[in-house]
Parts: sequence; structure tokens; C-alpha cells
Amino acid sequence: MTGPQDPRRRRVPGPAGPGGDRRPRKGTPRRADGRPAGPSGRPARRPRPGGPQPLRLGSPRPRLRLISLGLTLVMLVFVVRLLQVQAVDASAYAAKANVNRYIPVTLSAERGSITDRDGVDLATTVDAYDITAAPDLLTPETAKTRDAPRRAAALLAPILGKDQADLEKKLTDNPTSKYVVLARQQSPQVWNQIKDLKSALDDSAAKGKGTNVLAGVNREAHSKRVYPNGDLAAGLLGFVDADGRGAAGLEQQLNKKLAGKDGRRVYAQSGGHQVPTGDVKEQPAVPGSDIELTIDRDIQWAAQSAIADQVEKSGADRGYVIVQDTRTGQILAMANAPGFDPNDITTSDADDLGNAAVSDAYEPGSVSKLMSMAAVLQEGAARWDTHVVVPNRLRRADRAFADDIDHPTWYLTLNGVLAKSSNIGTILATEQLGKTKQEKNRVLYSYLRKFGIGRPTGLGFPGETPGILAQPQDWSASQQYTIPFGQGLSLNAVQAASVYSTIANGGERIAPTLVRGTRGPDGDFTAAPAPKRTRVVSKETAKTLTKMLESVVDDEEGTGTKAKIPGYRVAGKTGTSNRVDPKTGRYRGYTASFAGFAPADKPRLTVYCAVQNPTKGSYFGGQVCGPVYKKVMEFGLKALQVRPSGKQPERLAVSYDPGQ
Repeated sequence: MTGPQDPRRRRVPGPAGPGGDRRPRKGTPRRADGRPAGPSGRPARRPRPGGPQPLRLGSPRPRLRLISLGLTLVMLVFVVRLLQVQAVDASAYAAKANVNRYIPVTLSAERGSITDRDGVDLATTVDAYDITAAPDLLTPETAKTRDAPRRAAALLAPILGKDQADLEKKLTDNPTSKYVVLARQQSPQVWNQIKDLKSALDDSAAKGKGTNVLAGVNREAHSKRVYPNGDLAAGLLGFVDADGRGAAGLEQQLNKKLAGKDGRRVYAQSGGHQVPTGDVKEQPAVPGSDIELTIDRDIQWAAQSAIADQVEKSGADRGYVIVQDTRTGQILAMANAPGFDPNDITTSDADDLGNAAVSDAYEPGSVSKLMSMAAVLQEGAARWDTHVVVPNRLRRADRAFADDIDHPTWYLTLNGVLAKSSNIGTILATEQLGKTKQEKNRVLYSYLRKFGIGRPTGLGFPGETPGILAQPQDWSASQQYTIPFGQGLSLNAVQAASVYSTIANGGERIAPTLVRGTRGPDGDFTAAPAPKRTRVVSKETAKTLTKMLESVVDDEEGTGTKAKIPGYRVAGKTGTSNRVDPKTGRYRGYTASFAGFAPADKPRLTVYCAVQNPTKGSYFGGQVCGPVYKKVMEFGLKALQVRPSGKQPERLAVSYDPGQ
């Protein structure tokens, strides 16, 4: 039933649901057909009954524009940064790149050894390191601390045994330097201490506790030269300088063969450390060759001990002993006293650092008479038994010549002149070499030269003297009489030994040698060239001279009786000469000497001894050097297992009876 409605319950017009009232609101836009229209005037879309409204996607263009803009900004940032690095800040970055660079390192070649004839090391090489640093890594900018050089020097000084101030100076003298040597030839133990200290500083720096001021400290393998036998043959071997180059002796003479060829290694490093994955280019070093000498270590020791004892006992300036193999010319010992230790030359006197046996030029005295007698016999001017009347004084030129002792007139054979070492008798004998003084001088000079006087020995040793022998036309009025008995000319110890080896070898001179050969890095041995041989006198003359030299040692009237060796026949000659003081150039003191070979019947060894300026006891050659000769010769013959002489010597007459 329908009745009047309550005005409060009147329905408000609105969108009609199913079956509802579709009366439009007042003022709602309408289409031409009377249906409501949308905001744009288009008819409003009627929702589908009972279903969701469809999802409508937005346009992608705005998002693409945004992404493009972002990429453009990123690329712009990269371009700006690239311009800054390559153009604006190029020099700054190049400087920083210097810290990360390729470092060239020299690979030192191992120096060859020097051995004796049996392969025993006389000079060898052990591992050592040069401690280096890069000062440019210790600048305040790089090290991040202002006092890095001072701190580094303080840490290294006690390890290297160097002065802290000196180390700091090396680290600061050139702050841009990439390389400086702090200490040379340090042992592996020293480097291990530095390496451990660097590791500890690295650990602290990694924890933020300070800076590793040793980051730029590194090592370079640089072997150290050592001489296992101390001062044995030091004058002969020489020594090397701080850079490992030969500075004296055979080390200097044979430096090129011993040194080898250094290699090269280039590696990448950063902050003082090698980059493990960095490129490494390496050219290996070529080791030096080993040098085998003719020296016999045992005989060298015997010679050096004997001469050192005699120099001390005599209060002499110096002395030398040469031992030579008469058959080959090879030198088996070359000893000097006083000597030095090549392992530490700072403790030695500079005057003792050379090899005086080849560098000292001195007047030989009576040992030189052998050459005069050789000339007289070879030229047929006299025989060993020729009679020579020897007065107490002989006036020649501007002086009266005498022997070492006053004596009544001696009636000597030529053999006796040599046995008693008569200066007067030698002058009289050599006067028979020519009809004129000029001819006599020329003949004697020619023999002296053949024996090697006034010319190099052939050893090529650094500092060697050829001696002094003036041309015969330049001999003064007195020289033409003093040279025959060993004054007015000079020689070195090797030359003197070679004279006696020439007679021992049957009159043929063999140039002295010190090197037997070399052994290269490949292990192959190359023998030294054969020495030069020169015929000086005939075998007959050499044999006669040998018998005359035996009289010097064996005959009771001879001057060399202290050189006798039981069981062996010994040929030798004493020498006592006035000595020229090298400091003043005037005669002062004496040179005592003895030269000879044994066994006289089958020669094997020559030994020569000279002592300069003996001031205690006797200064005569037979008294000073005779015992040295005996000691060294006896040792050498036993060391080489030389058989004793088979028969007694033929005794030659020393004097004659003028009444017969």
C-alpha cells in the first residue's frame, strides 16, 4: 500500500545501479541523445557489469629521456676527468708514476779464482751484497714523514758499521736520485738483519703505526774477494778495490779474464718492493775464468817463512826469494818480506803493498860475475884453469879497485876468481874480451842482454822494472870496470834467478812464467803459451860454469859454504854490493844475496835470495842469504821428491903455485 513518504527518506538522485533510477543530476553535461557526457564532452564509459576496470599503461618516452640524460652526464664526467689527467695534471701524475717504475739492476759476474799449480785456492770469491737505497723514496712527500733519511740512517748505522751522519748525507745529498750505494761487500748475515728489520717496519706500517723508512733499501749481489791463506803470496796475487776490480798484482794484470762479464736485470717495482707479477727481463752474467798459476803453495810458504825470519833477524828493510823450475822456467815461489794481508790492506804500510821482487831495481853485486865468466869462457878468452894474478889493489881509470877483504897477492885460477868472488880477478878476466875498451864493453854488454838484463822478464807484471843497463858507449870510465863484478847496473830478483836457471838449463834461457793456464766458465782448460827460449851460451860452457859454481859452495876457500845441503850437489854464488838508498839516491848500506841451483849434476830448482840493508850482524851474502837458500832449496827438493846426487863433484883447482 502506498502512502505519503517522509520527506527525510526521499531518495537522492545519482548513478543508478541495476534497476535503479537514472535521473541525471542537475547541471550534469548531457549528450544530444540525452545521456550524460564525460568531462571532455565524450559520452561516459559505462562500467562493465560485475568486472574490474582495465589497467592502462603510461607512455615509455619520459623514462627513455631520463636514462639518456643520466648516461650523458656519466660520460661527461669521464671526459672531464680524462682531460684533467692527460692535459691539466699530466706532469703531476707523471711524477707520481716515477714511484712505480722499471728498475735496472747490474748482475755482477762471479770473479774467477786464482789457484796454485795443484788447484788449491789462493784467491777466491764468496757471496756478498752491496747495500743500496733510493733517496727519492725518502722524501717527505713520498715517505709521509719529514725525517725519513735520519731515521733510516739511525737504523742502518749499527748494522753496516758505518757512521750515521755519513749514511744520512748519502741519503740526502741528491733527493731525486733513484740509486746510491750505502755499503759495499756486506755479508749475507748483514742483509738478513736489514731484511728482518724491513719486514717488521712493514707490519707496523700496515697496522697504521708509522712509516717503513727502509722501503727503498735494497741489496745487489756483489761477491767479495777473499784470500784463504792470508798474506801467503800477497805481493804476487795483489788485491781488488772496493768495486771488485783488480788493483795490484795478478788481480790487476789478469783482471779482464778474472772479472767475466756483468749481466743486467730489469724489474718492475713499487714503493721500494718488486712487483711479483711484473715483467722481468734478465741477461745472465758470464763468470770469469779461473787462473792456475805455476806457484806451489807449499814451496811458497817455505820461501816466505824463511825470508821473513831473516829480514827480522837482520833488521833489514826488505827481502825476496825466487824459486824457479830450471827445466821449464816456471816460477814456483815468489816471496816478499815484509808482506801484507790482502783481506784487509788498511792495516798495512803502503810501501809493502807491491811486489818488490819485480819492482825493486838494485845492483846485484857478485852474483852478476857469473855472466862475466860466461862471456869470458864462451868467447874463448880464458879457461877455467887460466892463471890470474890478483893483487891487493888494482888501479884503473880514476880509482884503485879492491876485493871485499885485504889480502896478499893471490894466485888464482879463473875458477878460483869466481870461488873467492874477487872483483880484481873479474876485471882482469873481462879485459881479455877485446883488444880495446870499446870492443870489450860491447861484448860484455851483448851477453848481459842475452841473459835478460835491462829488458822485461816476460811476466808482464804490473810495476815490473826492466832494470838499468846503459848502452856500452855510455859507460863511464869507472863503470866499464864495475859492471863486470855487478856494480853500475841494476836488475830485479826474477832477472837474477833467471840468470842461474839459464846455466842450469844448459845455457838456454827460458822466459820466466807465472801462469800455467786458464779454466773458462765451461770448465775447459787452456794452457798458457809456451815461453820463449834463447840460446845464451853453449852446453859446454854451461857445464864448466856449473862446476865452477860448485867450487863456491863445496871448496873450503869458497864464499858459499853455508849453502851446502847434505846428499845434494849445490852450485851457487854469493853477492854483496853497495846499496843505493831509494830515498836519497846515494850509496848507503848493502844488498846481501845468494843464487844457485841443485842438484848440480841434474838441476831441478833455482833459488835466489836477496836482503836489502841488513843492519844486525853480518851483511855478507854468504852469511845472510846462504842459510835462507839452504832452507828453501832443501824444502823444495824434498817437496818435489828430487833424488839426491849420485856422485861427488869434480873438484876444480882454486889456486896455483906460482913457483911451478
